[in-house]
Amino acid sequence: MTVSNELLQNVEHGKERLGELLVKQTSLTRAQLEEALEIQRTEGGLIGDILLNKNYIHPHELIRVVCHQIGIPYQAEIKVEEIDSNTVRDISINYARHHEVLPALETEFSVTIYMANPFNFNVVNDLHMIFKKEVKIICCSPSRIEDAINRVYEKANRNLVDSIEDEEFDESMDLDGPIDILDSTDDEAPVIRFVNSVIFRAVKERASDIHIEPYERDVVYRFRINGVMTEILRQPKKTHASVSSRIKVMAKLDIAEKRLPQDGRIKIKIAGKDIDIRLSTVPVQSGERIVMRVLEKNNTALNLETLGFRGKVLEGLQAMGAMKHGVLYVTGPTGHGKTTTLFAILDRIKTPDKMIITVEDPVEYEIPGISQIQVNHKIELTFAIALRSILRQNPDVVMIGETRDKETAEIAINASLTGHFVLSTLHTNDASAAATRLIDMGVQPFLISSSLVGVLAQRLVRTLCSACKVRVTLTDFEKVILDVEDSPPTATIFKPVGCPRCSNTGYSGRTVVSELLHINDEIRALIIQKTDAATIKKAAVRSGMRTLRGDALDKIFEGVTSVDEIVRAINSEESH
Repeated sequence: MTVSNELLQNVEHGKERLGELLVKQTSLTRAQLEEALEIQRTEGGLIGDILLNKNYIHPHELIRVVCHQIGIPYQAEIKVEEIDSNTVRDISINYARHHEVLPALETEFSVTIYMANPFNFNVVNDLHMIFKKEVKIICCSPSRIEDAINRVYEKANRNLVDSIEDEEFDESMDLDGPIDILDSTDDEAPVIRFVNSVIFRAVKERASDIHIEPYERDVVYRFRINGVMTEILRQPKKTHASVSSRIKVMAKLDIAEKRLPQDGRIKIKIAGKDIDIRLSTVPVQSGERIVMRVLEKNNTALNLETLGFRGKVLEGLQAMGAMKHGVLYVTGPTGHGKTTTLFAILDRIKTPDKMIITVEDPVEYEIPGISQIQVNHKIELTFAIALRSILRQNPDVVMIGETRDKETAEIAINASLTGHFVLSTLHTNDASAAATRLIDMGVQPFLISSSLVGVLAQRLVRTLCSACKVRVTLTDFEKVILDVEDSPPTATIFKPVGCPRCSNTGYSGRTVVSELLHINDEIRALIIQKTDAATIKKAAVRSGMRTLRGDALDKIFEGVTSVDEIVRAINSEESH
């Protein structure tokens, strides 16, 4: 918390000296002021800075006196009950707490805000952009503002939940088809409005998943945003039954069955946009844990360049996509965009003269011109059974959502050997481990070496917010972590800061970090010999493969992402 030197200088040369005002209005003693004045005479500087450095006054005491001198209103108490909780709808609680600011009153032409530091002009500018109105400031102590923030945001959440607690759930609340949840009215049941508000907020904040987790005393709502879990709110435990039942009705599930897991699908609209939600419920000790995967349908074609692929990896994927037969695997952890990459490849190779069929669990993207099959374990329609059947349909390209077992892997490989191009996903840490993973499943090495054409390993990392990132240089500790002697001369390295545009996280969106393993004659020989992944990786690097970590370093040095994000997203045990 600081006051600009220019402002302090103007105040010190005002009608009444700043030091005298501080003696009158704070705990500063005359002796302390005289000592500070003596330092100012001998060493120079501003009296306010000297008193702060000596810890004779608290920073907020200085701000309060400066506000008094230049005419900014100061208020000792905040009447929370008079603040409309709707005023804070566009400001996240994290932003409010971090900057010690609270919007209190909004009129047609202005918004009044409480600030602990009214001289933080960046925050004032932020609020002016958010509200598009004149910003009027009232100064208040940090502790009062923090207390008011907690109470106002609690009231904002409680407004939607209060009437859910004692509500009897009505099974007749059904959905005939996709409705626009923004069309809901105040006349609808509170539980409907609450669930709609949670989904709308998830879509607005670009969350990929909504987690509703019941515990002994409360229910925690969390969003996964850019791959990172963030707690959004907590609600009383007694609200959970109604919320769970409402969500199940939306997905046309059995609301009476609470002992078994259930999977469903919800189709809704938000502001005219189609939203597809995949629902999974699992019984836990305190109730039913609910996870909703949010998929926003749009007409934008999936694009490899937009996803973050470039250079030799992009060229390699394009070349492999043009092949008539072979198997291409995409590997990586769950939630790191493997299926999205497969569909971007399919979208690129999709032409009228090619017949493409996919087998998925579930179907995540609906692509015109591609026949898509949904796995259904209830009727024993597994990957292997579906794959056997579609090969009789004479496809040119087959995409398998996931290779989970030996049977699926062998059918996929045999399909490639009989003139089909097959794409699938596999769970391995890097590209070099794919062959050993298939061998562990029980697939014969000679089948793998003769069918496999490439393995793409990928991770998703958050990209820095362009509005608030700050340029830095690598510290000695970061050089050790990244295993580099120094950054290249052309490097532009940034760190996250946080602003309203990125919800104060410092990041906005994600990009891919990848490595593409081409299966050449040397690597085929190593696969037949059942060589370990480390040896295969060394051979691939000799052949020109850029590793995951190498691609990650490039994205740090280009200012796309940060060191902290790479350390978080990529396994530190991976070799360089």
